[in-house]
Amino acid sequence: MYPSLHGLKLSALLAICQAIDQALDLESALDGVLSILSENLSMQRATVTLYDPETGQLSINASYGLSLEEKQRGVYRLDEGVTGRIFQTGEPYYVPDISKEPLFLDKTGSRKIRRGQISFIGVPIILHGEPIGVLNVDRIFGDDIATEEDIDFLKIVATLIGQFISLNEKIMEREAILKRENTSLKYQISKKTGGLYIVGQSSAMVEVQRQLEKVAPTRATVLLLGESGVGKTLIARIIHELSDRKGHPFIKVNCASIPENLLESELFGYEKGAFTGASGTRQGRFEEADGGTIFLDEIGEFPMNLQSKLLRVLQEKELERLGSNRTRHIDVRILAATNRDLGELVERNEFRLDLYYRLNIFPITVPALRDRKEDITGLLNHFLQKMSDNYGRQMFFTPAALDALMLYDWPGNVREMQNLIERLVIMSDSEYITLEFLKAHLAPGQNGHAGSPGVESTSTSRDEPPHCTSLKEVERNEVVAALERSGWIQYKAAETLGLSARQMGYRVKRYGLESMIAEGRARLRRMKKE
Repeated sequence: MYPSLHGLKLSALLAICQAIDQALDLESALDGVLSILSENLSMQRATVTLYDPETGQLSINASYGLSLEEKQRGVYRLDEGVTGRIFQTGEPYYVPDISKEPLFLDKTGSRKIRRGQISFIGVPIILHGEPIGVLNVDRIFGDDIATEEDIDFLKIVATLIGQFISLNEKIMEREAILKRENTSLKYQISKKTGGLYIVGQSSAMVEVQRQLEKVAPTRATVLLLGESGVGKTLIARIIHELSDRKGHPFIKVNCASIPENLLESELFGYEKGAFTGASGTRQGRFEEADGGTIFLDEIGEFPMNLQSKLLRVLQEKELERLGSNRTRHIDVRILAATNRDLGELVERNEFRLDLYYRLNIFPITVPALRDRKEDITGLLNHFLQKMSDNYGRQMFFTPAALDALMLYDWPGNVREMQNLIERLVIMSDSEYITLEFLKAHLAPGQNGHAGSPGVESTSTSRDEPPHCTSLKEVERNEVVAALERSGWIQYKAAETLGLSARQMGYRVKRYGLESMIAEGRARLRRMKKE
């Protein structure tokens, strides 16, 4: 009855191969395959159901002949229905009449009208010897067409689908690697050309840099954790600059600085007449950030009564202005920051658990400055140079002043340091910042603080040398002294300075100490022989 069926199947296979070869993504390729099965071979309501490791369930990934609603209903446990059986056994399954098969659940609800007139075939999609999904079709050929022929044909199609899924995964992995490499390159270019970058070579800050480079190219929500002043706003800005949203707005909102009764209209906007004083229509900050990034600082202070609206923006990417019933869809990436323990706020019912989970997708903890003291010298040097550019003055710390700053705990972190350096540069009449001058111009409450620049243990006899060295010279001298104490062995010197071997190697190269190390080792060898 179907004399050209064999030829039809060969033509269909050729078309399927071409569809897969030309497809730019997995979804369009699978849609193309299923449309060929339906239109060329009358295999209707074809579906590809794949295993989702995140949910541990099977869900319809692509379909032909199903509405969006029917497709969304196609979710199965691994032990549920015909689809679950095919996945678990790794074997094809044929249902002559779906109305008489108790395992057939019709969860999509797409076969109610023609129930009793349909047979069904499902075959596993196998990759590397393990099932990764199921290919299902409704069979409407007559009994004179051998079921085994259709099963064999669908097994070939399922093999092609499995190979394409494997190829697609490799392409996605490679694309992710290229994105990370491109992001890292953009970050290095920004650093060298005076753009935004993190000042600090401590292992903790190197890890922060690695994390931000990894997450920047994605669409993931990022939660920045750390004390006030550690640089969370800078890191949020860097993430935006390294993302594909760079050319779009970067909107900053401090949730703690806006009164609670104004925060809702500030974020979500309002229509004319929405409240007393609303004489016009205004976009909210979320709408202003459309296509770009919004940074919600001090998210731990976000009012409980507004958290459901924020959760909706995170989940659904939609909102309504105050005084309006119109739903507006927005494309915005959310970055948030807090110096509070959100988990503790959740336990005290001051923060929604579901919102916490949505914000905490990719947390980055920024360490306090007192926990990465090896970065202090570089930061002081950075801010001195910045103030030199701003005010046209080249400034230096005396050794005693520098020692005091190295001992200080910096409760206000990097922000405190920047403000202090600017104040010192403005107030100083000399190019040298001494310990006495430093103590005299501390912010209120700092003088005499334990571990502060006012410590008495620092000798003042070193405070007025004939020649005051720059921070770079001081750091070089510290590295040389550590090398000498460690027998000119780099990794031992690195340990005494709290540096990694890589960081030590960078400093040796930066200060041209290779020949000095070689000479020092040779001198030690000669002394041993003598």
